[in-house]
Amino acid sequence: MNICVIGTGYVGLVSGVCFSEIGNKVTCVDIDENKINNLKEGIIPIYEPGLEELVVKNIEAKKLSFSTDLNTAMENAEIIFIAVGTPPKENGEADLRFVEAVATSIGKKLNNYKVIVTKSTVPVGTGKWIKGIIEKESGHNNFDVASNPEFLREGSAIFDTMNMERAVIGVESEKAKEWLTKLHEPFKTNIVISDIETAEMIKYAANAFLATKISFINEIANICELVGADVTKVAEGMGLDNRIGQAFLAAGIGYGGSCFPKDTNALINIAEKAGYNLKIVKDVEDVNKNQRFRIYDKVKEAFNSDLNGKKLAVLGLAFKPNTDDMRAAPSIDIIPKLQEEGALVLAYDPVAMKNAHKEIPNLQTVESYIEAVQDADAVIILTDWEEFKNLDLITLKGVVKQPVLIDGRNMFSLDDMEELGYYYASIGRKTVKGNIK
Repeated sequence: MNICVIGTGYVGLVSGVCFSEIGNKVTCVDIDENKINNLKEGIIPIYEPGLEELVVKNIEAKKLSFSTDLNTAMENAEIIFIAVGTPPKENGEADLRFVEAVATSIGKKLNNYKVIVTKSTVPVGTGKWIKGIIEKESGHNNFDVASNPEFLREGSAIFDTMNMERAVIGVESEKAKEWLTKLHEPFKTNIVISDIETAEMIKYAANAFLATKISFINEIANICELVGADVTKVAEGMGLDNRIGQAFLAAGIGYGGSCFPKDTNALINIAEKAGYNLKIVKDVEDVNKNQRFRIYDKVKEAFNSDLNGKKLAVLGLAFKPNTDDMRAAPSIDIIPKLQEEGALVLAYDPVAMKNAHKEIPNLQTVESYIEAVQDADAVIILTDWEEFKNLDLITLKGVVKQPVLIDGRNMFSLDDMEELGYYYASIGRKTVKGNIK
C-alpha cells in the first residue's frame, strides 16, 4: 500500500519505517527541512536501537522516502497517518494545534478517497473534530477518518511494532476497516476493531492503568521500608498471579517520558470535561511526583543531612534505558535538589547527556562512569542501563572515596552489597549500612 505519515517525531518515524519494512511504500513528511534532509542521509534525530539500520535499508530499497512536500506525498497515498505532537497545555489538556494544522492542510489538498488515520494520542472526540475540519476545507466527504493509536515503548519501539501485541483500529466504515486490517495483517497480531471514540479511549486507559501499577508498587515499596519487608519479593509473589502479572511491578523512582505523564494528565482533563472526577489517576500522579524524591531523602540520610561539599556521581539521566529522552526524567528534579544542598554532582549517561544539558541548569557531565565515580562520596543510580547493571562492584569500591551506593532501580543483591561492605540504599528494601564518614 501507499502510505503517507505526517510528522517525523518518535511515533511517526518509527511507524513509517516499520510500515515500509513490511513492504509498503511510505513517505514521511515534516515541515522541518533540516530534519528531512538529515533523514534522507540516514541521520536519525532520536536514539532508538535498530532504527537507523531500518531507515537506511528501506531508503536503499526505495520503499521509504522523506519530504517536506505534503501535496506530492498525499497524491498517491491510500492511507494518511497523522503523527504530530500533542504536548500538554498548562492545565494538562492535550494541545491539538499541530493536529488542527495538519487536518487543515490535508483538507485543502485532498484529491480523492483516502483513509486519514490519527496515530497521535488525542482526546476522545478528536477523530470527529478532524473529520469536520477536512470536510470544511475540502468541500466534500469522499474520505474516511480512523484512529490507530500506538503502544510503543521507547528503547524497544522497533521490536514492539514488528511484534505488536495488538492493533487497535477505530473506524466508521467498512472500507476503512478493510484497508487498515490489510495494512496490519503482515504483523500477525490481534486486531481490535471499534468505533473511533473507543479506540481513542483505549490508548489513554492502557497508559493510565500501567502508570497506576507503577505508582501502586512504589507505594507498597514505601510501606515495605517502614515494616521491614522486601518489595522485590512482594512483587514476585504478586506477579505470579496471572490476574496481576509481573510487568510494571518493579519498584523505583517513578515513571517519566513522553507518554505516561502527558496521558494521565490528559485523561484527567477528559474526565473533568465529561463531568467526572477521576480520583485514582490523580493519586497516581501525586505518588509519582513524590516518588523521585525518595532518592534525595536517601542520600541525605546516608550523610546525616549534610551534603555540603560532597561529591556525588549520578549514573543515568534519561527517564529509562535505551533512549536519550529526557522528558519528565527524575534526574531533572533530583540533581538540582542535590546541588541546592551544596553537593558537587558529576553525571554520566550513555546517550542522553546532550539532551540533559538542555533540561538541567548547571549540569556537569563527564564522558564515562569511571570518571564520574572517581573519589565520589556516593554513587547514585537513576537509570537502569545495562552498563550500570554490569558494574564491577569490587573495582568500583576501589575508586570511590566512600562505598556508598544509592540505587533508584534496585539493581543489586542486598547480600552481595553487605558482603562487599557497601552502604547500600535502594527502594522498598532494607538499607545495608556499611561504615561511611
